[in-house]
Amino acid sequence: MVRSVNDSRCRRSADDPPRSVEDEVPVTTRSYERVERTVATINDVLNVINVLTWDARVHMPAAGAGARAEQLATLTTIAKGHLTNPALAADVARAQTELGADATLVQRRTLAAVREAVSHHERIPDDLTERLARAKGTAQQAWVEARRDDDFGTFAPHLARMLDLKREVASYTAPDRPVYDALLHEYEPGMTASALRTLFERLKATLGPLVAAIAETGAPRAEVLRQQFDVSRQRAFALGIAERFGYDLRRGRLDEAPHPFEISFSTNDVRITTRYDPAFLGQSVFATWHEAGHGIYEQYADPAYARSALSSDLIGLYAVSGTSYGTHESQSRLWENLVGRSRAFWDVHYGELVYAFPGQLQDVDVETFYRAINTVTPSPIRVEADEVTYHLHVILRFELEVALLDGSLGVDDLPGAWDEAMQATLGLRPRNDREGVLQDIHWSAGLVGAFPTYTIGTVMASQFFAAALRNAPGIQSDLARGEYSSLLGWLREHVYRHARLHGADELLRNATGSDLDPSAFLEYVTNKYGALYDV
Repeated sequence: MVRSVNDSRCRRSADDPPRSVEDEVPVTTRSYERVERTVATINDVLNVINVLTWDARVHMPAAGAGARAEQLATLTTIAKGHLTNPALAADVARAQTELGADATLVQRRTLAAVREAVSHHERIPDDLTERLARAKGTAQQAWVEARRDDDFGTFAPHLARMLDLKREVASYTAPDRPVYDALLHEYEPGMTASALRTLFERLKATLGPLVAAIAETGAPRAEVLRQQFDVSRQRAFALGIAERFGYDLRRGRLDEAPHPFEISFSTNDVRITTRYDPAFLGQSVFATWHEAGHGIYEQYADPAYARSALSSDLIGLYAVSGTSYGTHESQSRLWENLVGRSRAFWDVHYGELVYAFPGQLQDVDVETFYRAINTVTPSPIRVEADEVTYHLHVILRFELEVALLDGSLGVDDLPGAWDEAMQATLGLRPRNDREGVLQDIHWSAGLVGAFPTYTIGTVMASQFFAAALRNAPGIQSDLARGEYSSLLGWLREHVYRHARLHGADELLRNATGSDLDPSAFLEYVTNKYGALYDV
């Protein structure tokens, strides 16, 4: 066995005090080093996939979709091939035996992640991996065009194909589990549809009556946000604030895309996108801060974990440092809502916005504007929904996904089912499919079962934020001064730097002292919107 440092300094006796992860002095073996090199290669391939995905969504001409789908399928097959090479499984087994009790937490988690990924991908036929990757490439471009043209019919065959492929994947990876649970596990390990229903019922018990009570008040309204706002000034204001939150433009950039997203190629190249509406200020501003929250998470992952299993979703074959989709969403929702929609934030920054848009806002006071950006009113568009009704959008999508996957709802009937569900849930009907069933990119990207992670993330965000204020009292006063470094520092220490070292449940418990619990979120929305609407 080859060790990277002197054996006598690495070995521990039973009398040694416990060490923190940072204090652990690693030993290594040739087998473990081969595992690391293989994973580094896989991570490189996954980051190239991210580059091509970003380009496809931001710059690629529509005619390039077919060739891009083939390129992505080839790269995905290469990444999977490295994982399913028998030499990797053999190296994992040998490394685990050779390291034994000397294995650090990083090494144990690395080997566990690789072992699980190998087992997962060995079950999936290679041709299915290729077909799924190819389908994602063509479906995303089909969605862009269908949304542009308000034509669900052209997207429907792609969605049907995607659902068939995802069912097929689930039949191989978890044949004894419900299809939805098998897919949900890819985004939020350990979560089930049953547990989601319990969470959703608890949320609806509070949010439903709150929405109804607010609806009876008839105020405030958001007309102030629906004026003509120069897009270049929208961009400058939103991006300037994102930088102050902690998004580092030396290691990132902002572009425009049909659907806002964040994607990274390394901790030193983390990109975000937004979309603009010259007649509505709220869309681009809050979308930019939402994606910046994702970007901050990626930029501040421990660089020691670069090109490793701790910066790679080896199950989903995606280069990402966030430990789960829900955890990632917790950070986008935290910066967008708990900071960006707070009264303390606008007391500090509203003057800057008025300076950018004097003609539109010079006669609007901060209280009126604060109420406008926190207006609670049903909207057909999820990404534009307020903090209270947002989760009704998620629940609607969850129920439709379950029905699509179990066959009780056909793809051709989806637009009608969507409109009926919107009417029943939010009391409105979309004017067209563009603002209805075609509004989200997720299904075209193969992210079937991922929508609940937005609500999971929102719940986690409130828990993280409450813990930060509780454990670092100076953060509250700093936020009131427009100083964000102390909050960023707490999040870096308790969330970002760990990357995928801890699972979502463990990370949440370590940072907050509790498991997933909507109490903090429900207290937050009840207090905030109860005061705003006097209900």
